[in-house]
Amino acid sequence: MLFNEIVFGPIMSRRFGKSLGINLLPLDNKICNFNCIYCECGWTDLREVNSKFTSRELVVKAMSERFFEIKKSNDIPDSITFAGNGEPTMHPDFAAIIDHTIRLRDEFLPGVKIVVLSNSALLGNQVVFNALNKVDARVMKLDAGTEAQFVKIDQPLSRRKFRWYIDRLKEFKGNLYIQTLFLRGRVNNENVDNTKESEIIAWINILKEINPIMVMIYSIDRETPAKGLEKISNLELEGICQKVIDAGIPAKYF
Repeated sequence: MLFNEIVFGPIMSRRFGKSLGINLLPLDNKICNFNCIYCECGWTDLREVNSKFTSRELVVKAMSERFFEIKKSNDIPDSITFAGNGEPTMHPDFAAIIDHTIRLRDEFLPGVKIVVLSNSALLGNQVVFNALNKVDARVMKLDAGTEAQFVKIDQPLSRRKFRWYIDRLKEFKGNLYIQTLFLRGRVNNENVDNTKESEIIAWINILKEINPIMVMIYSIDRETPAKGLEKISNLELEGICQKVIDAGIPAKYF
């Protein structure tokens, strides 16, 4: 499922209420530095990773027009959420676009939260890190407790070790949200399962290091590119959520 607009919605989000989406990626293909087996946008086409991004000027124009329309209609969203067809922080003008978004939000939609969903892969870029610190909510991916499951589930395109991502997340000093998708199945003739007790324990120990504002727990909601993946029941998600809460970290399941 690809988003064919720069600004889309508002749509009802399980986690963010009435959400106005911002897609900085091309409208006809996915660009990402991960290749997650569950991504609703499909597989990452490695030939497209260096594709041309939507220009900053077009993004700002689309936001200006849509924010103005929304203000006139009084259909005010709960959040302005950067998501779309891949990893938003990959846009070369990501930091400048965040500055424009804050300005336009303050002009047309004061009080609406700006949210960025990210896989954390570009946290080593200080410009990206600084831009993320300007928004109201940074929602960062952490889909595993061990290197083995991280590689199987998220399939990062870089050769960075799992520990690198954890250390970068710690640099937010707790001022972030963590999102984790739980699943199990068999992919590429290998078992994939981040719901095992040993995996949950390792994941919670990492959460204690990161100390996020909240952990958002969810499972598959749409068709996935990898077949044979199992949607985890609400009962099981509730149990995982309770273990996080028992560890002293706020959590919700969706």
